[in-house]
Amino acid sequence: MSEVYAARRKRLKERCSAGGSASALISRPANVRYLAGAAPQGAVLLLGADEDLLVCTGPPDDRPHEGRPDEALKVQVLSHSGGDPVVSAAGLLTDRGGDSLAVEEHHLTVARHRALRSVAPRLRLADLGGAVEQLRVVKDEEEISCLRIGAEIADQALGELLESILVGRTERHLALELERRLVDHGADGPAFVTSVGTGPNSGRRGHRPTDRRVEEGDFLSVCLGATYRGYRCEIGRTFVIGTSPADWQIELYDLVFAAQRAGREALVPGAAYRDVDRAARQALDSAGYAEGLPVLTGHGVGLEIEEDPQLGPAAMGKLEACVPVTVEPGVHLPGRGGVRIDDTLVVRPEADGGPELLTITTKELLAL
Repeated sequence: MSEVYAARRKRLKERCSAGGSASALISRPANVRYLAGAAPQGAVLLLGADEDLLVCTGPPDDRPHEGRPDEALKVQVLSHSGGDPVVSAAGLLTDRGGDSLAVEEHHLTVARHRALRSVAPRLRLADLGGAVEQLRVVKDEEEISCLRIGAEIADQALGELLESILVGRTERHLALELERRLVDHGADGPAFVTSVGTGPNSGRRGHRPTDRRVEEGDFLSVCLGATYRGYRCEIGRTFVIGTSPADWQIELYDLVFAAQRAGREALVPGAAYRDVDRAARQALDSAGYAEGLPVLTGHGVGLEIEEDPQLGPAAMGKLEACVPVTVEPGVHLPGRGGVRIDDTLVVRPEADGGPELLTITTKELLAL
C-alpha cells in the first residue's frame, strides 16, 4: 500500500504546486488517513517538496482497525503534551525555509488559524479547499474491497436479527444488539448511530431509537452500517411485524421500492448526480409525496459515511466508474409510519455488469 499512499500524496502536491503552494497541511482526519494510511488522534500531515511528515501528539496506535502509517512517512511526535500539531507543523516548515502553505480552511478553526499565523507570520497561506475530498471520490479496488466486506458484515448482522423474536422488544434494545453483532462479525464498529424505528417512528431518516416496543402490525425500519478498516457502508430495510401487511403498507412499500430501483438503475458512468436523484424522486412525486421527501436521494461513502458526491436536485457533476454511493429514498407518514430502503452500490459501466450491489439483504416486504 505504500506506493498507493505515495501516489495519492504526489497527485495532491501537483495540484498544490499548480496553485502556487510548495507545501500543504492536511488536518481533516479522514483526509489524513487517506494520504498517510492512518490518522492518530489530532495528527496532521505536512506535505513538502522534499519530505512528507506525519505530526502526532503521541506514538501512532498499532491496532489494525486504526490503520498503520505509511512506512515511507517520517513520523514526528510532539515532545510536550498539549501541543497543537497544526502549529508545530507550521513552525517546522518555516524552520526549513518554507514560504507558502495550503491549508484546509474548511476544517481549521479560527483559533487554530490564528495560532498558525502567530508562529509563522511570514508564511503565505492559501486555501486547499476540497482537493483531498475530490481525490477520494473515485475508489481503488482495495478501498472497494473494504466496503464490500463491511457490507457483508452489515448484511449478516441484519439477517441474524430478523431470525429472532422481535415483538415486545424496544427500538433501543434492537439497535444495541445490531451494533454488537457488527463487532462480533469483524467490524471496527458501527458506521453511524444505528436507527431502528417501529410503528409511527418507522421510515424516519436518522431516527434515534427510543423505548417504544415493537407491536404486531408495525412497520419496522432499520438502518445500520459497518466500518471495516476505516471504510463505511450502510443498508436500510423495512419489514412488517407479525402479520400480513395491510393494503396501505403494501402500496407504500411498492412505491418506495420502485423509486429505489429507478435510482439504482440510473447509476451509470456519465450520469448527472441530479438525474439519479430525479429518477428516484419522480415516482414519489407523482404519487403525491413531494412534501417531506429527503433532501438527498443518496450520497457517496468511504472513510466517512457521507462523502461526495451528493445525489440531490441541485447537485452538480457526473458519476464516474468506481464511485460507491447509497440510494435511499423513503416516505414517512406522520402518525402512521413509513418505508425506507437503502443500499450501497458501486458505479460500474454496463460492460462490467452495471452497478455493483454491495448490500444484498432481500428487499421483499417480509412479515416477521
